[in-house]
Amino acid sequence: EVQVAESGGGLVQAGGSLTLSCTASGFTFDDYAMAWFRQAPGNGREAISCIDWRNSGKYYIGSVQGRFTISRDNAKNTLYLQMNNLQPEDTAIYYCAASSGEAYCLDSWRTNTYYYGRGTQVTVSS
Repeated sequence: EVQVAESGGGLVQAGGSLTLSCTASGFTFDDYAMAWFRQAPGNGREAISCIDWRNSGKYYIGSVQGRFTISRDNAKNTLYLQMNNLQPEDTAIYYCAASSGEAYCLDSWRTNTYYYGRGTQVTVSS
């Protein structure tokens, strides 16, 4: 059974930083692309970043480009999201996601099929 579990969320002031982690099990981690999604109150879940199976490609939405960095350690079956210069609009539940069949994110990474974790809350105060 595919399982992913997020950690590292919390409360931070605007301008601060957090690093989210995601541990994966139940599948061959380094065979698949991984992604981060988030869902703000009252909004749908949106894809924010994706990384190819061997760190060869990284993708970001415009609002986090330059502030967030996605990475993975295939030896540890762990995905990371380093978030800098956090803003109140970044407040959301953040979800780790494992691609259901793709090694690469592809141009369709925001709408591909994924397995999701339960999420971790990130709250940014102004």
